[in-house]
Amino acid sequence: MTSKVTYLGDLRTSSVHIQSGSEIISDAPVDNNGKGEAFSPTDTVANALASCMLTVMGIKARTMEVDFTGAKAAVTKHMQAEPRRISKIEVHFDMGISPDEKTRTILERTAMTCPVYLSLHPDIEKVVTFTW
Repeated sequence: MTSKVTYLGDLRTSSVHIQSGSEIISDAPVDNNGKGEAFSPTDTVANALASCMLTVMGIKARTMEVDFTGAKAAVTKHMQAEPRRISKIEVHFDMGISPDEKTRTILERTAMTCPVYLSLHPDIEKVVTFTW
């Protein structure tokens, strides 16, 4: 088992990661009857894309002896109305380092192989940019 999710009422859930015990609270967004006081479930999906991409780049960077600790990603999620779903996720990386062209290419290509990227429905537009 990966996690346990509990509905807390008032359009809020608590998700507990079984192995670590860490918790994520989610709320329905304001535009869908919620308070928007925490990540919505779809926010979490969009955020997972950037987190996954940074993680696989980190794995590859470690083998290349490249440290990009402190790299950041700005995530923008776009929703469509009918049917209500994520239509586009924009991820802009600010890598905070200036490696050679070969290293940049390897890390950028690695990012596009992360499991979340490959698991998202092909109808979800993914716009990914890097600033080195």
